[in-house]
Amino acid sequence: MAENKRIAQEIIDAVGGNENIDSVAHCATRLRLMVHDKEKIDQEKVEEIEKVKGAFFNSGQYQVILGTGTVNRIYEEVEKLGVNSTTKGEQAKEAKQQKNGFQRAIRTFGDVFVPIIPVLVATGLFMGLRGLVMQEEILALFGMTPDDISENFLLFTEILTDTAFIFLPALVAWSTFRVFGGSPIIGLVLGLMLVSPALPNAWDVATAAEPLYFFGFIPVVGYQGAVLPAFIAGIVGAKLERAIRKRVPESLDLILTPFLTLLIMIVAAMFVIGPVFHTVEEYILQGTLFVLDLPLGLAGILLGGLNQIIVITGVHHIFNMLEIQLLENLGSNPYNAIVTAAVAAQGGAALAVGLKTKSKKLKALALPSSFSAFLGITEPAIFGVTLRYVKPFVMGLIGGAAGGFLASMLGIQGTGMSITVIPGTLLYLNGQIIQYILVNITAIAVAFALTWLFGYSDKMLKETKSA
Repeated sequence: MAENKRIAQEIIDAVGGNENIDSVAHCATRLRLMVHDKEKIDQEKVEEIEKVKGAFFNSGQYQVILGTGTVNRIYEEVEKLGVNSTTKGEQAKEAKQQKNGFQRAIRTFGDVFVPIIPVLVATGLFMGLRGLVMQEEILALFGMTPDDISENFLLFTEILTDTAFIFLPALVAWSTFRVFGGSPIIGLVLGLMLVSPALPNAWDVATAAEPLYFFGFIPVVGYQGAVLPAFIAGIVGAKLERAIRKRVPESLDLILTPFLTLLIMIVAAMFVIGPVFHTVEEYILQGTLFVLDLPLGLAGILLGGLNQIIVITGVHHIFNMLEIQLLENLGSNPYNAIVTAAVAAQGGAALAVGLKTKSKKLKALALPSSFSAFLGITEPAIFGVTLRYVKPFVMGLIGGAAGGFLASMLGIQGTGMSITVIPGTLLYLNGQIIQYILVNITAIAVAFALTWLFGYSDKMLKETKSA
């Protein structure tokens, strides 16, 4: 307790004292500070504080990496020392005012899709487990064949694997309304209307069924699995709801606002937003597939090599929609294996630094950070170790490109999204686990070897301190 209080006070002092801190919040691994004057922050002093694994500015916030569990305890002590606390959401709104239009758009995109990701991760794991138990080799261990699997069991697995994607527009519309200041329940109902059983199923129409035609030329179908139409409808719907609420008398607000919002939006979504943005979505998907299908492993080299650069710029959230589209349309995700290589490689680079350095502090930072990367979280490794000394980060990028190249050449595809490296093995129980492990080993080995040989020496410690 006393130790955490001391660390909290040292952090406050290093960022310019209580008077320089506007508010503090935290996420799973980082203490997030809104400061009045960036120039008052002593970066070197912050990074030398015990338990601090790195610090950086991102999304308008000064973020101090402390790690899971530790950050909660330090946050409590910072609060007790009189710093104004706030929620992560309130800080995000304040931070948005400090960013340009493109940064705000990407941040908003992330705010919409990040809350949906956990259920899609769970769905991916269900798909992986189903793929495992349905393999003939696994069934043979129990004296069974695929023909022995009951229809009821298959139906049960379909409930687990298909539900989230069938009702994906409802999830997207709900989250979009929430982010843009509308009523989430109205967004949820609007999204459910887009996949109403009364409409021709989008998957059936894609094969043989006919859509409904209004006015003789506007095709209308359900939007099962669609993302962009629900996202745009959510933005427009939330803004429409707020506009209606301002103009409707308070006594009629409960009745008229949801009625008018849903009526206007379902017409707009079915006849305008849906057809237009579903077409746009198809073009985006085809463009993504074109890149992923580049010959000679070029997709893996490009995406594996550049992924962590995209991550540190904060625009990686835009790929959430692309991964969702891949899973929805292909039933698998070739992008995940490439991203895994990029993540694993940064862990390999940090591991090399940790084993090579004679600095006890850097060793204590780099080794746990590398393990964190192997669990799929690269922030401590990147901001605390590899990016700080630059060359290890570059060697990690090369390792990511090497692993990504192998993933592309092997053509492996995960059953889900968002989990990588060790946890990500659960997405490759569909007969690709050996190839997946090989990709990770390649990325880690290349990054480790290059960092050990060319990417780091303890001379960099002195150069960094004197810079």
